[in-house]
This record gives sequence, C-alpha cells and structure tokens, in this order.
Amino acid sequence: MGEQETNRRDFLKTLGVTVGAATAAAGSVLEPRAARAQQAPAKGNIPDKPFKVGHMTFHTGPAAVLGEPMYKGHILAADEINAQGGLLGKRKIETLKADENAGTDANVKELRRMKLSESIDFFTGITSSGNTPALGPVAEELKVLTIFVDGCTDFLFDKAVPNPHYIFRITNIQSADGVTCALAMAQTWPKVRKIAHIHPDYSYGRNAFDHLRIVSEKLLPGSQVVSEGWPKLGTTDFTSHITKAISAKPDILVSSVWGGDYVAFYKQALRYDLFKKMKFASTIAFGVAPHAIGKDHPEGVIAGVHSNYYFNFPPNGRWPQNDTFVKKYYERWKEYPNFQAEGAYVAMYMLKTAIERANKLGGGWPDDDAIISQLENLGMAGPAGYVYFRPDNHQA
Repeated sequence: MGEQETNRRDFLKTLGVTVGAATAAAGSVLEPRAARAQQAPAKGNIPDKPFKVGHMTFHTGPAAVLGEPMYKGHILAADEINAQGGLLGKRKIETLKADENAGTDANVKELRRMKLSESIDFFTGITSSGNTPALGPVAEELKVLTIFVDGCTDFLFDKAVPNPHYIFRITNIQSADGVTCALAMAQTWPKVRKIAHIHPDYSYGRNAFDHLRIVSEKLLPGSQVVSEGWPKLGTTDFTSHITKAISAKPDILVSSVWGGDYVAFYKQALRYDLFKKMKFASTIAFGVAPHAIGKDHPEGVIAGVHSNYYFNFPPNGRWPQNDTFVKKYYERWKEYPNFQAEGAYVAMYMLKTAIERANKLGGGWPDDDAIISQLENLGMAGPAGYVYFRPDNHQA
C-alpha cells in the first residue's frame, strides 16, 4: 500500500477511538490491578473458601519442554489474581497439579479423583490431543467446569463431545496447523512436488499428515508423497526416519514432531545434513519453550508454533499486551513463554471475567451455569491478540 498504508493508530482514529482508550480496553487481561481499580465491588455474599483448580500438563518426559510452561502461565495468572484478594476479591485460587505423562487411562482416573475426592471447582490444562477426547466426556459426566488449554484435535468437538456444556477449549483446532503449514509451504516454495513426511504415530501426527496432504494436493498440483516416517511419541532415536527421508530425495520434508522429540530430531538431522538436502516445514517445531531451541537450529525453514502465539511477535512494541506478559513471565520464571503459557494465562483471566460478569448479573457466587453463560461468546484481548469462545461449540 506504500504511503497510503494505514497504521494502527490512524486506523483507530478513523473509528473515533483514542489509542489510549483502545489500549486500556485491550489491556484488561494483562493489567489486572488497573482493571480491578475501575471495577465495582462484588455484589452479595461471597464465600471465602479456596477456589480449587485441577491443572494437568506434562511435568516429566520429552513433552515437558512444551507442556510445563502451561503450568507456569497458569500459576502466574493465579498468583496475580490472588494478590488482588482472589476471585471476586474473596476466593483465593488453590491449584492441584497432575502430570499428564502418566498416560490417558491414568489421566482419566486422576480427573475423577480430583472431582470426587478433592472437590475441584475447575479443571484446566492438557497438552496432548490424544487426551482431550478421553477427558472431555468425563468432565461433562462429572459436571466439571473445564477450559482445555491445548489438546487441539478437531475430534474433541466434532465427535467426542459434539454438544459441550461444561468444557471449553482456548487453542485453535488442529486442522488449522496442517492447513496453514501447507499454505505457507506452497506460497514460499511453489515448485516443490516430492514431499516426505515424519509425524508422531498418534492422533496429532496422523491428522497432521491428512490435513497437509489434502491441502498440498490442491495447492501444489502434481505433488506426491515419496516417504512416510511414523516415530512413536517419546522417541529419542530418529535415525531410521531421517535416513529413510533422505534416501527418497524429496524436495521438502514436512513434520509435526513436537516438544523434546522435535529437539532430538533436529539435532540428529543436522548430523546427516538433512536441512542442506531438502527444504523443511513444520506445524509445531517452535511450540516448545523458546530456550529449548539451540543456536544450532537451521535457518530458512518454516517452523510452526501451533496456536497463534510466539513470544516476540509482533515486534517493536506493536502489541503492548504481549510486551507486558513476556516481561512478567520472564521476571517470574527466568525464561520466555510459549503458546501454552500464554493460553493458560488467558484462560484464567477469561474465567475470572466470566465470574465477575455473572456476579454483576445475579449477585453472590455464581453457579456453574451462570459462569458458562458468560464464557459463551466471551471475548477479550490477550498477549496473542483477541480471542473469544464460540457459543455453539465452546471453541475459541
């Protein structure tokens, strides 16, 4: 657009909105103290017993480098809310953590235990898309108000819980990963035709392969899959998959390997000069905690992050909400956040906002149905931009 390009400040002026007012409104998620000062006191009698939250993500195993930042984002939000007196100024958040690495069956049992024995008021977390379809129906059965931070498979709301009441999810659906990766691949390298794949052998990887293949066939006519590699989740040795891909002589390798598995993969691939022999695209390579990616990582690749968040985007102070969040997160944890840290943080503030709106309408501590009525169609600004929950399928 050249000189006619309209920057954000000019755009807001055309809407009759001052930049200061827009920033203040958008910053409510990340400036809870300021927002609190402008907020009327809670209506009615508010109990002061702790608000119990069950939080489950990966604390051990290769997936922890992606999952544990989720817990850190949650704790950062919970501590900020507690510093204001708690939810509605009275109920302090108490978090019970669980390790998702225990496996799907154990995770289902732990959710039941948290609700039936610990009487949690709210459940959140979950990294793996292999777990949300199992936990979603159980949360509905137990009537546990839930916001899944990740576990992004489309299958959750398409099949497992097609009419959700108690469960919501804040991350994007997984098909967006494969579609946007394939689109970026086609736009960046429109001449690639021979495509190799390496994906984890479970729902996320299998779905990513399908989404990538379908879009590639449309955008790269005549393209073909020349190699497939299916490492188990948690694999530490990718040698056979790397050598198989190299021997197929593809134009590009596409992968959805994630977490510590991806770190192991790319470091092993460097030893075989894989990135010099083909182009590379990923749906979620940079989804890990940023410090897990070393300076040896190859340049010139499409390194997806999943969801819509990377800690240094957009740059140069263009989104103050993210600048503030990154600063607070780094001061607390001495590392930079990933998309799961951001998602967990915003999830708690969306819950807080829904509770406050329900209290304003009905007074006292709102029941779950009142909170749900406010979560449905709730929108707000967070570090990654604007987010809202669809009222029909509870997908953000």
